[in-house]
Amino acid sequence: MEEKSVNKTNSNGYTFMFAIIMVVVVAAVLAFTATSLQPTQKENVRQEKMQNILATVGIETDRPGAEKLYNQYIVEELALDENGQVDESVDAFKVDLAKELKKDVNEQVFPLYIAEVEGKRFYIVPLRGNGLWNAIFGYISIKDDINTIKGATFDHLGETPGLGAEITKQWFKEAFEEEKIFDENGNLVGVSVVKGNIDASDKDDNKVDAISGATITGDGVSDMISERLKRYLPYFEKQKDIKVAIK
Repeated sequence: MEEKSVNKTNSNGYTFMFAIIMVVVVAAVLAFTATSLQPTQKENVRQEKMQNILATVGIETDRPGAEKLYNQYIVEELALDENGQVDESVDAFKVDLAKELKKDVNEQVFPLYIAEVEGKRFYIVPLRGNGLWNAIFGYISIKDDINTIKGATFDHLGETPGLGAEITKQWFKEAFEEEKIFDENGNLVGVSVVKGNIDASDKDDNKVDAISGATITGDGVSDMISERLKRYLPYFEKQKDIKVAIK
């Protein structure tokens, strides 16, 4: 009797059944865990977005403190169409730029965040473009002359560590501070990431120094800044209290 019991537990059928049960149990546990964590993950993403927006105007905070400071310093969230008109039916904060960029320009929504810090007003534009391997994105804030960059923050989905991934480093982000987005002829050109002997003190050249070995990522940063900022010109040109740098 004992030998038959051993043979039964060592049979292929028993092993197969045990494997199926374990797969089902593990899958159920993973599904439950993922579902349980989803609200927390969404909240973390929401708070991190607030952190990044605030960082462009010099407000640093941890994730738990982001919402309080966001509500303190961000005075308006606008959803714009291609003509610079505000669409009040759209929640600007919930706009997914990755999805918007897949649409035709005339169907896109352009979120704009307006901050007031120590009596000064800043306009914060979300950015998204293409790096070497995947999407790159971030935010850039413009002073109320609509020409001078207050600050910028960048991130990526899959750039190479030590190369393209350097766009997240503080030294790279700081290079954009005080740079102008219009050239001397009044054309909106953004800021280009350029190889060579760039004078970091020259804030009127529309250029910052490139990351060594990351030309394609740098070009992606340049392209997304100029492309995204140009979409907001119709709005800025309509505002009577804003002197746009364009001639």
